[in-house]
Amino acid sequence: MPTIEDKKRLVRRLAGDGRGFAEQYGFRTTNNPSSLFQLLCLAVLLSRRGDAWRAIEAARALPAYGWDSAARLARSAPAARIGLLRDCGLRAAAEQTAGTLGELAQAVVDRYRGDLRRLRVVAHRDADRERALLAELPGVDDTAVVLFLREVQALWAEVPPVADRRALAAARRLGLGRSADDLAGLAGSGRSERLAWLVGALARVDLEQRYPEVVG
Repeated sequence: MPTIEDKKRLVRRLAGDGRGFAEQYGFRTTNNPSSLFQLLCLAVLLSRRGDAWRAIEAARALPAYGWDSAARLARSAPAARIGLLRDCGLRAAAEQTAGTLGELAQAVVDRYRGDLRRLRVVAHRDADRERALLAELPGVDDTAVVLFLREVQALWAEVPPVADRRALAAARRLGLGRSADDLAGLAGSGRSERLAWLVGALARVDLEQRYPEVVG
């Protein structure tokens, strides 16, 4: 059983690069409309069954196609979205997923003028209301909500400690705890960027199965 000092040393090592999960794979985590929407698309793609690496590749490809905002993705042709997803290896549900992404983009445009910061304003910065409003968007299930909030907890101070399934699996395996609150205690503050960095690093360890490297 690791001591508290052992845990804190491991936390410092994991969170030391100062990047959350999305940032580690090339996404910017900033509180602007484009970044927030790209994070939401990443969350939606990762929440669906299938290869996580292909989901990440598809989310990265969206801005490369010029669809870096809700408004631009909403204007994209369904066939073009299908082609992108198939090119990224998401063939099985390409048509359905392409339709969902289009509906999601249009809903963000219609309800929040393309800016998810407006969702935060509508929710009066109440975390429970933010969760509810996110879950009302097309394609955003409970898993996608958690994945999105995992990233934006570094930006939206009202969001309580959030850790997704992968991060918690890694935390248990590494002896760091069993809940987001446990990780927040080790990070030093449940509302700090440091928690988002730690949770993101743990999720990456599980995704990449880097346990021998971390433990060694």
